[in-house]
Amino acid sequence: MNSLCIFPPQTGFGGPASFSGRLSAALSLRGIPVHHNPLEPGCAAVLVIGGTRRLELLWQARRRGVRIVQRLNGMNWLHRKLPIGLKFYIRSEINNWILSVIRSRLADRIIYQSNFSRDWWQSARGPSRAASAVIYNGVDLTAFSPAGTHERRSNVLRLLLVEGHLGGVWAPGLENAVELLDILRQDPAQSWELTVAGVVPAESQALIAQSHPTLKINWAGVVSRDQVAHLDRSAHALFSADLNAACPNSVIEALACGLPVLAYATGALPEMVGSAAGCVVPYGGNPWNLERPFVAPLADAARKVAAEQETYRRAARARAEEVFDIQKIVDAYLNVIF
Repeated sequence: MNSLCIFPPQTGFGGPASFSGRLSAALSLRGIPVHHNPLEPGCAAVLVIGGTRRLELLWQARRRGVRIVQRLNGMNWLHRKLPIGLKFYIRSEINNWILSVIRSRLADRIIYQSNFSRDWWQSARGPSRAASAVIYNGVDLTAFSPAGTHERRSNVLRLLLVEGHLGGVWAPGLENAVELLDILRQDPAQSWELTVAGVVPAESQALIAQSHPTLKINWAGVVSRDQVAHLDRSAHALFSADLNAACPNSVIEALACGLPVLAYATGALPEMVGSAAGCVVPYGGNPWNLERPFVAPLADAARKVAAEQETYRRAARARAEEVFDIQKIVDAYLNVIF
């Protein structure tokens, strides 16, 4: 039987809970063998998750007649805006070059994770010779569902932030979340707290505690897939903090659990959340230059979501069922890959 290579193998934050892990599991259930060797006999196609430095393996597979399909999100860009050191800068530029080489020279088909991602690549690097499609990430709607255990309280409103990393170049997202919470806590009629899931450097936690001693922040650290669903059901809104994100899994998971999403209108967030599953507000500055956003409109949106919680929760789940069902996403991938 023809098989599919998903390459390179995903580790760490790209493990079983990642989209590539979910895609592999869904394909296996359909009887499609999945592996990580582009040169394995019987391999009909290679799905390249972003890029890989093992370009020679892709060249060899292509010469054998194996179809190369590249899945693209966005490009590295924060290293050009922040003082992050020469080593990180060079690595980011090399990774962008690798992505571009595969897109322009090796890929037979390209899957963009969002319209935003496609438009970004075409604007920055021009149209590709390969045919392309826009396919969002997906989620198992049974694993991420409003049904299940939760600890959502009526007297304390919980804002949730879920990211892989929130230090270094990703620190601005955490800063925006803390600034939002600082405004919300000033309303005496409501009590707000923030739960942060992801890697946050200890020095960042200490600095926030020192500068905002009255804020209630729960540092959850790295959590498992089951814990993410539990946190989603236990919160009143997810704040999607990543600027110019191509298709964040945390948003899809939240919507599937019936959790409304708050975000600034950058990246793919407007097209993902839609008009009813949360509130996406204008950034107010230039996010590409990391200018400070206008927080007041986002705080107003948070209060609106809190006041109309059940309406937004139903709309969030409906949005996930309509757009992000992993079974529909697998069908779309198979149409492109094979």
